[in-house]
Amino acid sequence: MGQKIHPVGFRLGVTKDHKSCWYADGRRYPELLQEDLKIRKYVEKNLSNAGIADIRIERKADQIDLSIHTARPGVVVGRGGSGIEQLRVGLQKELGSNRQIRINVIEVSRVDADAALIAEYITQQLERRVSFRRVVRQAIQRAQRAEVKGIKIQVSGRLNGAEIARTEWVREGRVPLHTLRADIDYSYRTAQTIYGILGVKVWVFKGEIIPGQEDIPVPVPAQAPRRGRRKPQFEDRSDE
Repeated sequence: MGQKIHPVGFRLGVTKDHKSCWYADGRRYPELLQEDLKIRKYVEKNLSNAGIADIRIERKADQIDLSIHTARPGVVVGRGGSGIEQLRVGLQKELGSNRQIRINVIEVSRVDADAALIAEYITQQLERRVSFRRVVRQAIQRAQRAEVKGIKIQVSGRLNGAEIARTEWVREGRVPLHTLRADIDYSYRTAQTIYGILGVKVWVFKGEIIPGQEDIPVPVPAQAPRRGRRKPQFEDRSDE
């Protein structure tokens, strides 16, 4: 089961949180869900060169809190915050309302360990007609330098322009998809090539998370008391 199901959906409520956090009346639920899809599509389309890794949406009454995790926060913010304001105005027009939108930009600290950014890098290289084996090898080497526990990359389609489509994958390290406490980051992207569409899937294993013990401080072992200075082993005859 762990090999087939979506790794993030499989761990929701255990080690993963929902990307949209809000409550709504049953009659408004479809409308707000469509708004979330519009927001995500608009941000990904207009900030395609900003390295968007994740988009989190929270709602409070008539206010939308949008958290954008990006590898290039300067591209999103713009000069003097102009990019944020332009994005806010564009989202209000897209949603067709004057709803208050708060945008929070968060920089991704480990770019080479994020599955979404790795998949985006691979698709960009494939669209430039770079050999898929070379791209996958480079992505794995960069992830290993970021000290991930394991990574798996799968590419499907007419690889290198072959007549028959096939699927190839490479795995380095451990990727325990069936272990719920395993922190698995997953992403899927498509590359538009002259031979057709290539599908890219990336799994990244970052370690294990034990539910309920994330914030427990690690006890510091007490240091043993220092021993006094060693007494001299010779007899002092300096006064003789």
